Amino acid sequence: MAKLDDLLEDLVTANRVLASQGIVDSFGHVSIRSPDNPKHYYLSRARAPERVERADIMEFTLEGDPVDAKGRKPYLERFIHGAAYEARPDVMAVIHNHSPGVIPYGITGHKMRPVMHMCATIGYEVPIWDQHKKFGDTNLLVESMAVGRDLAKTLGKGRTALMRGHGCIVVGHELRATVYTAVYLELNAKLQMQAEAMSKKVQFLTKGEQKKVADTTSVSNVNRAWENWCRKAERAYKE
Repeated sequence: MAKLDDLLEDLVTANRVLASQGIVDSFGHVSIRSPDNPKHYYLSRARAPERVERADIMEFTLEGDPVDAKGRKPYLERFIHGAAYEARPDVMAVIHNHSPGVIPYGITGHKMRPVMHMCATIGYEVPIWDQHKKFGDTNLLVESMAVGRDLAKTLGKGRTALMRGHGCIVVGHELRATVYTAVYLELNAKLQMQAEAMSKKVQFLTKGEQKKVADTTSVSNVNRAWENWCRKAERAYKE
């Protein structure tokens, strides 16, 4: 159980880091796939990420059913996580947030693309999911597996997707790397907006550059950032 214990501690830390970095506020959530059962995942109860403790972490089936709720209320949009894990066996962590910089790109149709090497893991072009196309007028929340699966289709094989009028989803093969991508997705949104205000001829990363940088973003790179973010979030850092 040591491996699971370490992962759950990292999950608590991820909540705190995302809050410290301004990626989540009172809303948003992050999960990990169970290392023991790929058809289950772990996610906090419905609570502001900055306040998440180990006792808040719940285990769910991919369909979003709590294994043992113990009276705890789950997030309404947990289906974002289950649908992503169902569609993508390679995904081990999922983040949903409403970081402010990404919102304009989800509502203008203006494509987000990486503008600097640190942001390469967001993908060459971030797709936009519009819930209205299939489900009509809704409250824009992902309240069922049917809606979550539609979002997962737009995500495809990528690491990020924007949700029109809502926020975004970020996935990855490992929790810390997924947090890394979420942080740099927000930074890229701000930098791209600044660059496009200065010039209509922004030189984005080429497809080849984006792939090479993303493929060579090492564990040590991610851990350097993770250690720094842990300090700022007042959480202990572990290799």
